[in-house]
Amino acid sequence: MTTLIVTLPLTLPSAATEYDYALTPDGLTLAGQGRAVAALLPSAAKSGDEVVAVVPARALSWHLLDLPKGTLSKNSGNPLRLRAILSGLLEERLLIEPEQLHFALAPHTKADAPVWVAVCQRAWLSACLHTLEAAQRPVTRIVPEFTPALGAPATLYVTNGLAPAQVVVPGDAGVMVLPLSAAALTVLAWPADAPVVAEPGVAALAEQLLKRPVSLQPNAQRWLQAAQSPWNLAQFDLSNAGHARTFKRLAAGWQSFWRAPQWRAARWGTVLLLAIQVLGLNAWAWKEQAVLNDKRSAIRTTLTTTFPSVTVVVDAPIQMERAVAALQQATGATSGHDLEALLGQASAVLPANQTLTGIEFALGEARLKGLKLSADETTALSTRLQAQGYTARLDADTLTLRQEASR
Repeated sequence: MTTLIVTLPLTLPSAATEYDYALTPDGLTLAGQGRAVAALLPSAAKSGDEVVAVVPARALSWHLLDLPKGTLSKNSGNPLRLRAILSGLLEERLLIEPEQLHFALAPHTKADAPVWVAVCQRAWLSACLHTLEAAQRPVTRIVPEFTPALGAPATLYVTNGLAPAQVVVPGDAGVMVLPLSAAALTVLAWPADAPVVAEPGVAALAEQLLKRPVSLQPNAQRWLQAAQSPWNLAQFDLSNAGHARTFKRLAAGWQSFWRAPQWRAARWGTVLLLAIQVLGLNAWAWKEQAVLNDKRSAIRTTLTTTFPSVTVVVDAPIQMERAVAALQQATGATSGHDLEALLGQASAVLPANQTLTGIEFALGEARLKGLKLSADETTALSTRLQAQGYTARLDADTLTLRQEASR
């Protein structure tokens, strides 16, 4: 999967606006970099490729907020309400009306804990995204160039990606951006043992002003680190747009798979695999149907062999039960529906201290009156009778007992 990392310009884009970019085949190593207008950026239209937009440090402001208790949990499914809460909390800190700004919360935010909020101009960010999408480079994720470094050793970055050269210090208080000058470095009073990282183009000037050596880091390497962060500024209204772009990419990938010549072998393989699956399912269903038909035929044969008087088989199990019941009645044999069998089952499960005051029997159902059973005794009695194929129901002091119907 190839990732195209594009750095957004600081001004509203046009067709002639150039973008700095970098390419990575695995998200860890660089495969190339350059600068081009949107229409000439490397294509990322293949299935699985993605475009990551990097928002420059000067385009973002950072605010650490204490959200009202339960805000994230209560409004996680209502982004409009959550954005309204953020607008109210940030209104006095911002120089522009909140409606003109885009907000993004830090990832993996803990409930009831301070949260970092990144803020930038909404119209500018939307214009950048639309320009790239119009050039067939739809952005799948938006990341900040720098993020607050909570608890990490402070590092001073000297960059020249977007002139003039600047000094960037990510720290516990947010991301500080200052022009590269002796006055700015004097204000910072950067410790002699604290790390300094500079782009090659401004490394000599940084060493001259700081009077110390600096570590080199190309701007493309910094963009790659930004793309590896868990941040995604595509939130609230931009989240829906991101989902739409993802759907378009999936649709384009499917069309490429279905029509492109290089996927012809894969298409034939997929069709052949589906055909084999369908044939296999049909063969399995035919085999199961044959086994079922054999069992039904065996049941019908057993019925007609045992009871030759049955000439037409409609429902073999029910006809078998009726024929057995008629034979038992003709020979005087008892069945599970008779009173003797029901009383025998009742005597086997009823407690010894129970005395019946009356017995009613009709249509294979016996009602035993005068019983005084607790809830536990009733449950145990029903369980034991059910195991023997009988159902029992206790209404007041009357126990209704009958044999379960054959299934």
